[in-house]
Amino acid sequence: MQQFLGSPVTGVTAWRRADIGDEWLYTFTDADIAELEQAARHAQRSGNGHLGFTRGDFPLDALGDRIAGLLADVESGRGFFVLRGLPLHRYDRETAETVYWGLGRHFGTAISQNAKGQRLVEVCDRGHDYTEINSRGYTTRARLLPHVDTSDMTALLCLHPAKEGGLSTLASSMTIYNEVLARHPEHLELLFRGFHHDLRGEGVTGRLDEVTNNRIPVFSFCEGQLSCCFNYKAMETAADKIGQPLTALEREALDFIVETADRSDIRFDMALERGDIQLINNYAVLHSRSDFVDYPEPERKRNMLRLWVNFHNGRPLAPAFADRFNTGARGGVAVGPGGGYAI
Repeated sequence: MQQFLGSPVTGVTAWRRADIGDEWLYTFTDADIAELEQAARHAQRSGNGHLGFTRGDFPLDALGDRIAGLLADVESGRGFFVLRGLPLHRYDRETAETVYWGLGRHFGTAISQNAKGQRLVEVCDRGHDYTEINSRGYTTRARLLPHVDTSDMTALLCLHPAKEGGLSTLASSMTIYNEVLARHPEHLELLFRGFHHDLRGEGVTGRLDEVTNNRIPVFSFCEGQLSCCFNYKAMETAADKIGQPLTALEREALDFIVETADRSDIRFDMALERGDIQLINNYAVLHSRSDFVDYPEPERKRNMLRLWVNFHNGRPLAPAFADRFNTGARGGVAVGPGGGYAI
C-alpha cells in the first residue's frame, strides 16, 4: 500500500535559493591533483583498461576521505556538489576519462545509460530534435525541462562549456513537495500514484511503444524518507503511447512542479567551467539546462561526460519506485542485441 507524507520536509534538503552560499563548491588542491594523477597511473598499470578497473585499482587516501564526506552531503544533505579545478589541459582524452572513471568508482556503481550499455556517455548536441517523441534531451541543444535521471546520482564532467547558454539549473524537489502540500494538496494522490514512463525503444523489448511495467510515483515515501522521480516528457509520451492521454488535473499537477522549479526564489543557477564535476542527487534535486549555442570548431563544442551512479549504500526505495527501466530495482537501461556490455 502506498505510503503518504502529510507533513512538510524539513532540514537542509528542502532548500531555497537564498539558503545557498558557497558550501556546494570544492576546488581541488595541488595535493588532490597529485593524488588523482598517481591513482590514474596505478589504474593504467592494472591492465583492466581505462574504463574497466575497480575502486581498488584507483586508491585515494586523503582525497578519498574528503569525497566520502561530500557524498554524504549529496546523498542526505543539500543534494548537490561541484568539484572544481581538474586540469584537463594537461590530459589527453584517455587520461581524463581514467581520472573521472576512477573518481566515479569511489562515488558508487555506474549503470547503463543507453541500449549500447555505455556507462560513460557524452552529453552534446548531435543534431537531434528534442520535440521528436523518441528523442533524448542530452543529444540536443534544446532547453530541458526540470527532471531527474534514472540513478541515485548524476555526475557530469565539463570537458568544454558552450559558447553561449547551457546554464545548469537546480531546484530542491523537497521544497517543491512542500509547495504542493501547501498550495495544491489535491494533487498529492495522483503524484504518489505516479505515471508510466516512456522507455523510447530502450526497454527490455526494444520496442518503441514499451513503457514502464508499473506507474512510477513522482513522490515516494519509504522508511521515513521522501524521494522524487520526475520527467514530464517521459510521462506525457508514455500516456499517449498507451492510449491514456494525461488528464487536465494531471497536467495541472505536472505543470505546477515545472513552474515551481523555475521560480526565482527556489531555483539555483550555475555555469559549469571546464574541469568541473557536478554531482546531483536525483531523489532530492531536479535539474534542467538552458538552450545553448556552440562554437563552430568541433573540438570546442559543448561536451560533458556523464555517469549515472548508484551509491554504494543507497537509501531504501519502494519496489514500484525503484524499477524505472523494467530491468529491476535500480537497474540501468536494458542492453540491446550487440549493444555493448552487460552491467
